[in-house]
Amino acid sequence: MAVADPTLEVERQLWAAGAPAVIGMDEVGRGAMAGPVAVGASLLAPDCGPMPVGLRDSKMLSQAKRELLEPLTRAWAPFSAVGLASPAEVDEHGITHCLALAAKRALTGLHELGADVAASTVLLDGHHDWLSPHLASPLTVVTRVKADRDCASVAAASVVAKVHRDAIMATAHGAHPGYGWDGNKGYGSPAHMAAIAELGATELHRRSWIKQPGLF
Repeated sequence: MAVADPTLEVERQLWAAGAPAVIGMDEVGRGAMAGPVAVGASLLAPDCGPMPVGLRDSKMLSQAKRELLEPLTRAWAPFSAVGLASPAEVDEHGITHCLALAAKRALTGLHELGADVAASTVLLDGHHDWLSPHLASPLTVVTRVKADRDCASVAAASVVAKVHRDAIMATAHGAHPGYGWDGNKGYGSPAHMAAIAELGATELHRRSWIKQPGLF
């Protein structure tokens, strides 16, 4: 089946409706057993120009292609940021709360870069607005199923977030080489789960997610 490239169609509709800018957001690491959950945010204005050739949802790209596209994506969408929530925060607050926590940190990063976050429309992948209930000041939030596949701003956010989080896990692999994080990036592969059973959990594991009796 042919893979469709994302477009700016949805963003143009939002601009036409009065949004001066659209902030695409996407999460990475939601289902991982170790490492932070990351949320990327990429702001696009009507004068953004054509998107980088080959830009797609990060899940549809090889690691080499993502790493090639990431600097091009940041040059195209210079107001881009990644927010993180730690494994300890996931254990304490739950994943949905931490998605919002990471997203708010990404939005703070955009603000620190000079973006007018308050005036922008936020575009989330999926059908559930997990962000608004956790905001102290309301933002205009729009959800769209498959936005990571279809919307260039969200695809950009996914690439920025994925490359950032993968780099964190590659560095963590150097400190904890037994878990294979350079390959599995903290997800629950059979080898990763076997390593947890043999070596125990680290401070980078989401301990509340590990269900092996007697592990702790």
